[in-house]
Amino acid sequence: MLLKRLCEYAETLDLPPVMYQRTPVRWLIDLDKEGKFLGLVATSDGGKRDRGKQILTPHVVRSSGPRAKLLCDNAEYVLGVPKQIEDPEKQMKRDEDAVKKHVDFNRVVRACAKATGEPTVEVVLSFLEDEKQVGLVESDEMAEADNLTFRVAGSFPVDLPSVQSFWADFTGAETESGENSIEPQKCIVCGQLCRPLSRHPVLIKRIPGGQASGMALISANSNAFESYGLKASLIAPTCRGCAETYAKAANTLLERESTHVNIGPLAYVFWAKESYNFSFANLISKAEPGEVKVLMTSALTGKQATTRLEASPFYAAALGASGGRVAVRDWLETTVVNAKKNLARYFTLQRIIKRDGSESEPIGLYALSAATVRDPSKDLAPNVPKALLHMALKGGPLPKWLLFQTVKRNRVEQKITRPRAALIKMVLCSQEQTGSEERMEMLDSENRSPAYLCGRLLAVLESIQERAVPGLKATIVDRFFGTASSAPASVFGRLLRGAQPHLGKLRKERKGTYSALSNRLEEVLSGLEGFPKTLALEDQAIFSLGYYHQRAADRAAAIAFMEQKAQEATPDKVTKEEK
Repeated sequence: MLLKRLCEYAETLDLPPVMYQRTPVRWLIDLDKEGKFLGLVATSDGGKRDRGKQILTPHVVRSSGPRAKLLCDNAEYVLGVPKQIEDPEKQMKRDEDAVKKHVDFNRVVRACAKATGEPTVEVVLSFLEDEKQVGLVESDEMAEADNLTFRVAGSFPVDLPSVQSFWADFTGAETESGENSIEPQKCIVCGQLCRPLSRHPVLIKRIPGGQASGMALISANSNAFESYGLKASLIAPTCRGCAETYAKAANTLLERESTHVNIGPLAYVFWAKESYNFSFANLISKAEPGEVKVLMTSALTGKQATTRLEASPFYAAALGASGGRVAVRDWLETTVVNAKKNLARYFTLQRIIKRDGSESEPIGLYALSAATVRDPSKDLAPNVPKALLHMALKGGPLPKWLLFQTVKRNRVEQKITRPRAALIKMVLCSQEQTGSEERMEMLDSENRSPAYLCGRLLAVLESIQERAVPGLKATIVDRFFGTASSAPASVFGRLLRGAQPHLGKLRKERKGTYSALSNRLEEVLSGLEGFPKTLALEDQAIFSLGYYHQRAADRAAAIAFMEQKAQEATPDKVTKEEK
């Protein structure tokens, strides 16, 4: 199904010619009309990682043995120049391989010149057959992997329609001759009878953690993956046209910022059957507040929900690297309007007050996913962003195992961050009936859950300690968060006793602060009949929310108090200046 949808999407694209793809070309070999070498021209300013300007050039997939590309390739193929190494025996082998590659490159150009009769191609062939002219092409800046192509009297032979047509026929004939022993079968994409390819001609690139040269989506390289005697790409019979088309469509999605987003080890691609003026990828990855607000308003009011475009099928896939192959980690089909509604719900679910008590702002997919691990660049598992994105576009609940990930991280770090608090809220609310998305956004003084009240109590005790001992480097939360959140009865008696001297100090030195904190402490304790011996996983998550909500409310109250004092002091200052 994925391959078919990609081929359908390709019909809306201006794809490169058959067996052409964008390739970084670092150098142009400039020739005159007689094939005389004029100079070597760089296509870009250079740099260690600069491979040159992206140009549409002929393409082939190489496995073993020389296989030249037409009119554009690296120095070994174009010039017969091998890479220099220290081992004499290995160097001799490289020299022989470079000669074979150069001969094969010349063979392909000669075939093109004969078939097309193009003067510029004949000029290139004349140059290649003149060893003295070829020997003039050299540069200390040229790297082994750099690609070179030809410019003849200001024009590029690779751009000629006749050359492009030749390359399509030439590579097609090579493929057919190599697949003659394969029995005709129906293509799994188009359903037409064909000789399926044993190797697909275009690799998929830009998958996180994958090979830079690209990877195959369909391939089997061991008995465990083979069936009915079918090997390599024959396990899913595909004709040449469909094999090239789906891969080019996938590469286009992975190139455009508006149609893909990379999160940890996965690349997510999004597209619709018909074009639409909306980027799911940008909204999920960047989560700009203004754009999220527009989305949520549109989803709630139902604007444009009945239009043909909004009802257009919408697709998303999660792609990851598995050895030398592309692994499809997730796949979903829905409609544009449903995807928008689900995405609006996703942002509603994650709404939670900020740490300073200010209004909530949307959180990007990466920040939510990264909150579950210590080092997201190394530890982030693909199932976390996969679950989040699936819910964002398809709807439904988040899996409860995400609670384990977040609660475990809270206990390890002895604190709760806003992304983890949002993730906990998302899991808990998404598990409930529709209409509960806006719960748990901020402090709920009516919530009498023992776990929630214990979380609030820890926050109040921390505030008491901080006010009594300013500048304290490590608070009770840094020492006891894990124990308090899992076995409250074992620690809160000790913490309450430890708070008494701090309250006594505040009563003497800061009566207003003492009064506010003691009232807050009394209000929380009045709802607790006793401390639970242990808290289950879900209750530990609720404990974390209680702590987070109370801390945010305390900070908001402190900020409001300071602002009020500043406003009260301002008129007095003006009055003195006037006097």
